Amino acid sequence: MQDAYLEQLARNTGTGLLRNGLLLATAESCTGGWIAKLLTDIPGSSQWFERGFVTYSNQAKEEMLDVRPATIELFGAVSEQTVREMAAGALGNSRAQVSLAVSGIAGPGGGSEDKPVGTVWFAWADPFRLRAERCWFPGNREEVRRRASIHALRGLEDILGRK
Repeated sequence: MQDAYLEQLARNTGTGLLRNGLLLATAESCTGGWIAKLLTDIPGSSQWFERGFVTYSNQAKEEMLDVRPATIELFGAVSEQTVREMAAGALGNSRAQVSLAVSGIAGPGGGSEDKPVGTVWFAWADPFRLRAERCWFPGNREEVRRRASIHALRGLEDILGRK
């Protein structure tokens, strides 16, 4: 996975958003804004990238994305329930019509038996559908974050392909 690959993936995302007249908002935790950086590295991205939320702490998820404290308490920050609320919150707190959300455990610590290091939850939303998916990525912290960023952008292809 070369930088040229990441750049092309970001360009393809932008082309799809622009073609469909859509704005994107991102809600990132474990990727720490990497997805927003990839997208805004593309000249002209202001035409299709509306905003990015980097909500690393639970409090930030609650304050910026309207994730309910009870959701985090019951299921944890790295869960289907939380990432779904993050994606919905990104739509609700922006002018975007499409959102993606990422929350995971990039390591090297922080994992558990049921949520090992490399566990990442994703959600993609538009006004008609909200889809979530769990993945596990091997590797060190940077590799997990890179793979998560790639997977998040690839997941947009489904939404953009339906338009």
